[in-house]
Amino acid sequence: MSAVRTRCTCKTFAPVALFPLDSRLRGASAFLQLKTFSTASYEPKLRHAFTRRPTHVGKSAFLISMADSSSSSVNPIYAEIIVVRHGETEWNADGRIQGHLDVELNDVGRQQAASVADRLSREPKISAIYSSDLKRASETAEIIAARCGELEVIKDPELRERHLGDLQGLVLREAANVSPKAHKAFMSHRTDEDIPGGGESLDKLYDRCTSVLQRIGRKHIGGQVVVVTHGGVVRALHKRACPNGKLAGKILNTSINIFLLSDGDEWIIKSWGDVSHLDPTRYLKSGFGGDKLSG
Repeated sequence: MSAVRTRCTCKTFAPVALFPLDSRLRGASAFLQLKTFSTASYEPKLRHAFTRRPTHVGKSAFLISMADSSSSSVNPIYAEIIVVRHGETEWNADGRIQGHLDVELNDVGRQQAASVADRLSREPKISAIYSSDLKRASETAEIIAARCGELEVIKDPELRERHLGDLQGLVLREAANVSPKAHKAFMSHRTDEDIPGGGESLDKLYDRCTSVLQRIGRKHIGGQVVVVTHGGVVRALHKRACPNGKLAGKILNTSINIFLLSDGDEWIIKSWGDVSHLDPTRYLKSGFGGDKLSG
C-alpha cells in the first residue's frame, strides 16, 4: 500500500507580516510588511517598489510598504480562520511564565483587545468566535465578540497555551536556578521532551492545536471565523502550514494571523503577524511569550 503524503502549503495571497522596526521610530511609517509569493500560481502585481531585503528571510521574501495591502472575499473551498493572540497580561509584562495558569488581561491588554476588536468589526463575514478557555484569551475574545455583532464565544480548552509544568508561575530569567530540570527540558531542541511537572512536549502541543484548528476549519468551509489563543499555539499552527518554511518570528499580543484551511489537508497562510491596529508608541513595547520561549 502506498504511503499517504500530507500536503502542507506555505503560499500566501496577501501581505504576510508586520515587523516593528527600531523603537525610536514612531507612527505608521515604523512598519513594513513582509510578502512572499507562491511559486505555483499566484503572482500579484506590486504597485510599489521593493525596499531592502532583510537578512533573516528567504529569497522569495521582500519588504514592501503597507499600502500594498488589499482584502479579498472568502474563498468558498476554504475556511478563513483569523487567529489572534490574546492581549497583554501583567505576567507578560513581568516576563513570568503562564502556561495553563489563568491570568487576566491588564489594562494595556484590554486596550489592545479593543483595538483588534475595532479592526475585526470591519470584517462583515465573521460567523463564529472560538477561544481558549483561559481568561486572557476568553476576555480578548469577548471584547472582539461585542464588536462583531454580539457573537457567542465558543470556549475550547484544546486552544490553551502549552502546559509548562514546573515552570508555570516562575519568572523566566530565574527559572534555570529555581527549576533546572524543567528549564533544561524547556530549552531542549527535542520536540518530544515533556517538561517535568505535567508539562507538554512541543509534539503534544502541535498535535493538540493543529487537530482543533482542522476541526474548526471543516465546520466552516466557505466561511470566516476568529480563533483567540496563545503564542505557543500560534507558532505551532505556523509550523503546520509551513513545515519547511521561514520561522514564525515573534507573535505579538493581539497580532492577526490568517489561515486558509481546506476540507482536506491543505493549509495556507494568507497573512501573518499583522499588528497595524496597534499604536506602536504604546502597545508594542512588550510581547513576552510570543517567541520560542512562549508561555
